[in-house]
Amino acid sequence: MHPKVLLKAYENGENITMLMKQLLNLADNSEEIIETAYDLQAGTYKRKVEKPSYNARKVAYGKAIVDQILELTNPGSLLEAGVGEGTTLSYVMSAFGDRGIDNLEVHGFDLSWSRIAECKEWLWANGHKDTFLSVASLLHLPYVDGAFDVVYTSQAIEPNRGKERLILNELFRVTSRYLVLIEPCYELVSEEVRARMDKHGYCRDLPGHAEALGMKVVKYELFDTIMLKSVNPVGILVIEKNPAASAARPQLACPRYGDVMSDCGDSLFSQGSLRAYPKIQGIPCLRLEDGVIASGYDRMRDFLSNVD
Repeated sequence: MHPKVLLKAYENGENITMLMKQLLNLADNSEEIIETAYDLQAGTYKRKVEKPSYNARKVAYGKAIVDQILELTNPGSLLEAGVGEGTTLSYVMSAFGDRGIDNLEVHGFDLSWSRIAECKEWLWANGHKDTFLSVASLLHLPYVDGAFDVVYTSQAIEPNRGKERLILNELFRVTSRYLVLIEPCYELVSEEVRARMDKHGYCRDLPGHAEALGMKVVKYELFDTIMLKSVNPVGILVIEKNPAASAARPQLACPRYGDVMSDCGDSLFSQGSLRAYPKIQGIPCLRLEDGVIASGYDRMRDFLSNVD
């Protein structure tokens, strides 16, 4: 279905995820479905936090996340995978600042370009201009191994039932010390809540998948904060990798081949894989399908940059 038709359906109140699953005859959400559904609603989360009562709850939520992280380690680098519009990350960064930790190197990415654009605007408005943001997939992270002291999610794995192990492997790969997942806790809720999670294709059994992959689960419980919703409760899953690891240094890498990638201004290029990735209005687009083979990138760069 054409995106304009889907936008009209969204404006008419239809659930785009459910509609596209029916049209594509799929039981679970594909990346195309997730990208489209969230892109069409970009901006709605920012409008919610403009309400004082909801904003207060998000402040408490951000503080609770930071409290959990600081119980584990004092990070120098942080990644929120599936950052959306930044309406969790901004409160997390502010909570770190309130604790006197304001020298974090922070990155965030999302599958939707429009959400990253909204995220950038929101973070800038709230004084967080140094965050590196990009369009990327949970299935193929554009980072080297062990790039971040702490990686966390806030309901980003949620719509990805059936892809839990693939996503866990990637998140764990780029984690140096701890992976902190705040996600639907299918195993800890009532049958009524499970039925809703089944209907929407939410992830399940993240701790079981993690342990099957050989990961060390050190905590799994309800994340009982002021943000907890009875219809969609979340749990906190903490996976330990190497708590004694030295400070990680975030480094971009080609999401297809894993070779180091450099920011070249209007695009990013990996000399090792000979692949280039574009920027759209300054936002790096780092999904597999965004890259092109560009063996002449270095040779032609100076000439092309001076051509009108």
